Amino acid sequence: MAEPSVTVADEEITSAVSAETTGDARPWWRRRIGLLAQVALLVAAVAVLPFVDADLPDLGVMWSLARDAEPAWLVLVVVAEAGSMGAFARLQRRLLRIGGLRISLRRAFAITYAGNALSTTLPAGPAVSVVYTFRQFRRGGASASLATAVILAGGVITTTAYTVIGLVALLADPHARALATTALAVPLAVLLLLVPALRWRPLRARAVAPLRRAHRAALAHPRVAPHAERLAGARDVLRPTAADWAALTLLAALNWVFDILALLAAARAVGIDVDPHGVALTYFAAQAAGSALPLLPGGLGAIESSMAASLVAFGAALSPAAAAVGLYRLVSYWAVVAVGWIAWVVLHDGPRVPQRVRSRLAGAGRLMSDGLMAAAFVTPYSAVPAPAPAPGECPRR
Repeated sequence: MAEPSVTVADEEITSAVSAETTGDARPWWRRRIGLLAQVALLVAAVAVLPFVDADLPDLGVMWSLARDAEPAWLVLVVVAEAGSMGAFARLQRRLLRIGGLRISLRRAFAITYAGNALSTTLPAGPAVSVVYTFRQFRRGGASASLATAVILAGGVITTTAYTVIGLVALLADPHARALATTALAVPLAVLLLLVPALRWRPLRARAVAPLRRAHRAALAHPRVAPHAERLAGARDVLRPTAADWAALTLLAALNWVFDILALLAAARAVGIDVDPHGVALTYFAAQAAGSALPLLPGGLGAIESSMAASLVAFGAALSPAAAAVGLYRLVSYWAVVAVGWIAWVVLHDGPRVPQRVRSRLAGAGRLMSDGLMAAAFVTPYSAVPAPAPAPGECPRR
């Protein structure tokens, strides 16, 4: 596929994310500070292991449990994880369709997996992933405004779904219900008081004035102005209908629900009987632990230890809990990252390799992509209706 020329805005975003592309003259160790910090953390974690050996799970028991895990539950782990990634790929594809651009489902899957691999394995991975996804959308024919709008809208929708599902899990737990209700009551009371008050025009004008000043200052700044204008125009690019909102909400929720289901299936596979809301709280606690240590690639170490500790808190023994977490992370992290890097090569952003090797990697990537898409098709979100093309209109690939 011929690549469109990279705009000035694209290069500005890229330079904001990666200083290496702008010819940074700083010493190499300062340019690699994120990678060095990751290595230091991993070395420190390994150095501490001999001192906490008595508190670690039994590796022999873990291996025995993983080897004897129920095959049906293991299949569900794989299918649920494919469904989670597929839901996010379909969400982004739906947003692109709303903006007038049609891409194939295979390409949407490849971009999702490749972006995830960048996000979870590189220093400053989330920022690099955003730039990568932006460029892939541009290469597919999206305007800069549409690519920005899709990335922003996708982030807002999935974050909102994440928050709502987390609150539901807290309310479902009898021990956390009182705390969650109290925490929700305060902002709800403020909202109930604020909404009628903002109907009074003088008060509304005072409340909005700081935002207007910040917007004017952003438009006046030479480096911020292009991004501020793009953000301001992003809201006019996407005009979802009620059916679109329903589909986007469902896909965003399934993105998280399927991932939690994969963890639940991994626990069931090794004989752990934990309530679904307990598994959901375990999942969200692990996500919080991974976010608290952003230098660790993919939250390695922090997520595993937090998940195992949470499952133990809900009544599981340590070794089975560690075995369940190991099975879950084997699929949800290592397998997904492997597929993501193959997708990265298939999308022609990989290293310069011989054409024969590239074609074999592309064939392997297509085979894995088709398999994951087939697994995703058995999930309920495949029934989400998509807008039909206009008469005589061919989808853009």
